Amino acid sequence: MINIVVFASGSGTNFQAIIDAIESGQINGRIVGLVTNKKDIQAIDRAQKHNINHKYLTPSDFSSYPDYVKALLRQLEEWDTQLIALAGYMIKVPSEIIDKYENRIVNIHPSLLPKYGGKGFYGMNVHQAVISNDEPESGCTVHLVTEEYDQGPILGQRKVPVRKSDDPESLAQRILKEEHKLFPEVIAKLADQLNEKSNT
Repeated sequence: MINIVVFASGSGTNFQAIIDAIESGQINGRIVGLVTNKKDIQAIDRAQKHNINHKYLTPSDFSSYPDYVKALLRQLEEWDTQLIALAGYMIKVPSEIIDKYENRIVNIHPSLLPKYGGKGFYGMNVHQAVISNDEPESGCTVHLVTEEYDQGPILGQRKVPVRKSDDPESLAQRILKEEHKLFPEVIAKLADQLNEKSNT
């Protein structure tokens, strides 16, 4: 079983979807830790409920950015991390982490990348832009994380139609339901690949 660390900044519904997929046997792995850059968020409550270690780490709490990066690297090493899943994580992952865990960091994004990705396209901003541009469909994308926001190789997508009656909130809700299916599916495949590698 591979060791998965989840990074989250909010309610953690995608974090919960991963937990549920592990408990049902869909993902051959275990969540060894949760990293957050915010306190008092629902994701931490979910971690506590499922006896998952969590660590609050944010750059502003350190005297320098390199100190923050060192602390984050140390924590990931302590947990013997093999795969990192970004589940609504709202700050940029340091390049040192991306280098160390190359091709082993995945993110879920609430649009059909490459459309509506990159800096500034997060949360409701994405859904508002999709509606404003009269897009016939939207959806979600799971991709590998690279130095450039939302530009890593795409691992999976789910589509939903954009309805005339949609506002950003209603579109977000429908896409979120698809995220909760897609993210565990992709993580399950990656976990299988990593398990195979470690057994050869």
